[in-house]
Amino acid sequence: MTPQPPFLPMTVREAEHLGIERFDVILITGDAYVDHPSFGTALIGRVLWDAGYTVGVIAQPDWKRPDDFLSLGRPRLFFSISSGNVDSMVNAFTPNKKRRSTDVYSPGGKPHRPDRAVIVYANMVRSLFPDTPILIGGIEASLRRFAHYDYWSDRVRQSVLADAPADLLVYGMGERQVVEAAARCAAGKDLHGIRGTAATMTVAEWREAKPGDDVVAIPGFPEVKDDPGAYARAFGLHAREQDPVRGRTVVQPHPKTVIVQYPPARPLSTSELDRVYDLPYARAAHPSYTEPVPALEPVRFSITTHRGCFGSCAFCALTHHQGRIVQSRSQASILAEAEHFTKMTGFKGVIQDVGGPTANMYGLTCPQWETYGACPDRRCSPDCPNLQTSHAAQVELLRSLRAINGVRHVHISSGIRFDLALADEGYIRELTAHHVSGHLKVAPEHIVRQVTERMNKPGCEVFDRFRERFAGASRAAGKKQYILPYFMSGHPGATLRDAVELAEYIRDHHLYTEQVQDFTPTPMTRSTCMYATGIDPMTMEPVHVPRGQEKQIQRALLQYKDPKNRRLVDEGLRTAGREDLIGTGWACLVRPQRGNERTDRKQWPARRR
Repeated sequence: MTPQPPFLPMTVREAEHLGIERFDVILITGDAYVDHPSFGTALIGRVLWDAGYTVGVIAQPDWKRPDDFLSLGRPRLFFSISSGNVDSMVNAFTPNKKRRSTDVYSPGGKPHRPDRAVIVYANMVRSLFPDTPILIGGIEASLRRFAHYDYWSDRVRQSVLADAPADLLVYGMGERQVVEAAARCAAGKDLHGIRGTAATMTVAEWREAKPGDDVVAIPGFPEVKDDPGAYARAFGLHAREQDPVRGRTVVQPHPKTVIVQYPPARPLSTSELDRVYDLPYARAAHPSYTEPVPALEPVRFSITTHRGCFGSCAFCALTHHQGRIVQSRSQASILAEAEHFTKMTGFKGVIQDVGGPTANMYGLTCPQWETYGACPDRRCSPDCPNLQTSHAAQVELLRSLRAINGVRHVHISSGIRFDLALADEGYIRELTAHHVSGHLKVAPEHIVRQVTERMNKPGCEVFDRFRERFAGASRAAGKKQYILPYFMSGHPGATLRDAVELAEYIRDHHLYTEQVQDFTPTPMTRSTCMYATGIDPMTMEPVHVPRGQEKQIQRALLQYKDPKNRRLVDEGLRTAGREDLIGTGWACLVRPQRGNERTDRKQWPARRR
């Protein structure tokens, strides 16, 4: 077996230096090639190499130049195509559908990837290599595996497998799938049936099939593209099958093909996850680049401790990508990674982040997961008697990391789940005393109950309790620290009155921030289904959806201090019947338009100093 190289080769010359005449697998990505475990191409490439396969990388090819795709020749087994770490449309456009001028995953921040990169790359590869298998994967392919609402074209699009000439779609975290696909290709076997993948069958084959109880047929593309109810039913059906223990095969007919999603891949064990992250990543961009890749620096010395998130936020697609079952690395593996940092050039003693999708889910388990999977009819909450919510494993890990010679600070930057933190007072004390760099990121998202319920988030009263505990623990530690809350505007279910109530909450608790996220409908989330259909797919209840001017006003209300938002805030308050918040009193959100001045300050309490 060829030893792991310092970097996966990107040129024929690098391959020759390693004694490789022909690659087994060629990875094509819309990102620059950064050899870091936070970048999917590096992770999948290293895992394949560890399994005994040679891997080449074509990073950010010019989709108009066939020579870029021919640069490494024909692979022995298959091409694997990804848009990169982010969906190419999310990466290219703002929530207002304005094209971005920068791309943090490109050298110098200069955009180099096409829109709908997976489809574009796959079509070029198929035209050049008609007989070579093509796998597609990563966030873009994974979350577009069924017919889906596409915000940027404002219509329901087919599965990416119906548009891209691929042989197999890998969804979720793809280590198991790509290694099994490589083994099957090497043995000349068929690729159908691999867990954690989707493939196609012909319409004729589906008509002749006699599916049993282990197959779920959902409304097809012709139905869901024009019928909101059918779309919502389809989403609800496939969402319930995204569990690796109880999930079944899901089939969705399209006009010219039929999409078949096989059950999700089994979660990696602790030892398997350790092996993935123990591989020799350079934690640097490929040396061929003359400009830095901006996305690397914030994560270069960060540590991924676990995968999966049982929070199931409605606007997050993680449930459909990493799943709800938390998979944690061993403490020994994590500490070895931190020890390695201390020997690396550029490390200044600061570990930038220790966490995962939610930092404080490390080591949390449920005895039901292995046998029954995550509960299909309820979310995992701290009050569940089965969920183990002690943060002892993370506290022990953090203390061990701080004790490493050469480590000065260990930050938690990936955000924590505050309702979980409340279940362990010791964790809050440890966090505030040692791991907050001035501000702690938390995401209440909203404070109105009907909105947080649609978001599947804890209520305002839970956030308030956490704020009080955090403030008390910070005082006890002798530190002046603040919560940096993330709020979301324009989410389905939120009305103008709800936005006003949130703005008042921000005012009253001095939580004003420029970091407001305007809800963006991204593929395969429950919230996007609500946005597209006006229906909650898990309950089939109608949902108010803010659009157009109302959506703009809701965002403006959360940033009411910004002078650019004055007109929208004024309009929103009048529409909501809250003219009492227009004036010059301390509690007013906006001054009145000229000629309509209100100067009665006595109706409000004196401003607290």
